Amino acid sequence: MWLQKLSVINFKNYSEAELGFSQTVNAFTGNNGAGKTNLLDAIHYLSLCKSYFNPIDSQQIKQGEDLFMIQGTFKKEKKDETIYCGLKKAQKKVFKRNKREYQRLADHIGSFPLVMISPNDISLIIEGSEERRKFIDNVISQTDSSYLDELIIYNKNLLNRNALLRQIAVSGRYDPTLMDIYDQQLILSGTNLFEKRKVFMLEFREIFNRHYRYLSEEAEEVELVYDSPLLQNDFATLLKRNLERDRVLERTTTGIHKDELNFTIHGMPMKKFGSQGQQKSFLIALKLAQYSFLHQQKGFEPLLLLDDIFDKLDNKRTTKLMKMVSDKDFGQIFLTDTSRERVESIFDELNVPITIFEVEKGCVIV
Repeated sequence: MWLQKLSVINFKNYSEAELGFSQTVNAFTGNNGAGKTNLLDAIHYLSLCKSYFNPIDSQQIKQGEDLFMIQGTFKKEKKDETIYCGLKKAQKKVFKRNKREYQRLADHIGSFPLVMISPNDISLIIEGSEERRKFIDNVISQTDSSYLDELIIYNKNLLNRNALLRQIAVSGRYDPTLMDIYDQQLILSGTNLFEKRKVFMLEFREIFNRHYRYLSEEAEEVELVYDSPLLQNDFATLLKRNLERDRVLERTTTGIHKDELNFTIHGMPMKKFGSQGQQKSFLIALKLAQYSFLHQQKGFEPLLLLDDIFDKLDNKRTTKLMKMVSDKDFGQIFLTDTSRERVESIFDELNVPITIFEVEKGCVIV
C-alpha cells in the first residue's frame, strides 16, 4: 500500500496544494511554520479520520474560509482507492471511499494503517495515563475492528454508570437492581477489552524491546509494563469493593479506564530519570514497534510519517534509524526537516532515492 497523490483545499495554512509522491521516501523541507507538518497531518486524516494534533475539526479550516477538503489516492492490492474528507463550518464531517460515504468513521479505521512519529509524542511520557491508553487503543483498533466497537460500548456504559452515581447522590435513592444492570454491562465490555489489551501487550513488548536494543546498541535497560486493576481481581469484585467510594465521588473509580502503561529506564520512571535523547529513543522504539505490529497483523506495510525526528537525536542514532526505516521491512515514508542538505546527505549516504518538496508559507515546490 502507498499514497500516490494528495490534494488539499483550505486546510490549515494551505489555500490549495496538489502533490504526487514516490513509493519510497518523500521529504518536506523548509523553515519552521512553513506548513511541512500540516501535510503530514492531512495524510493522517486520510488514514485515521482526524488530525494527529488537534481533535477539533473546524479548527483545521484555513482562516477566513468556510470549509476544508483533503483527498488522496492510494494504491492498495493493485487497485486505486480514493479517500475524501471534507468539512463545512457548522456541518458534519464527510468521509468517503471511492465516492461512497461512510455512515460510521470507525468502519474506515485500519483500512489504510499509518504510524506517526512527532515531537508531540513526548506527551506519552510526561502526561497522564490517558495518553498511554489512547496509544494502546490506537494500535489495536487499526488491526481489530471489533475492539473499537467494544471500546465505544464501554465508554457509553461508563458514562451511564457515572450518570447513575450522580443521580443517586442528588436524589438519595439507591436501587441495587439497577446498579447491578449497569455493572453487568460495564463488566462485559470491560473484560473483553482487558483480555485483548493483555494479549496485545505480551506480543508488543517483545517487538518494542528489539527496536530499542537496536537504536541504543543495548546501552540502556528499559521496560514497558502494562498495569491494570483487572490483573489483581476480576471486574465484578472490583466494582463491588469500590461501590461506596464510587458513590461518594460520584464516578466509577476502577476499571480498564484506569489502565496504565509504565515506562522505566534502569528500573526508574523514564519521565524523571531519562535524558531527552533517551526519551526520544524510547518513543521512537515505541512507534517502530507499532509499525512492526501493524505490518505483521495486516500483511502489508503501513505508511510511516516522521515529523522533525532528527531533533535531539545524535548523529549515530539518526543514521541507525534512517538505515532501519529504509530497509525492505518498511514501505512508503514521509518526513519533515528544516534542512534540505541534511536530508539529502543522510539518504545519499544510505544510497536510498528520495523525493524532496520545498515548503514555503503554505506553498509547495518540488
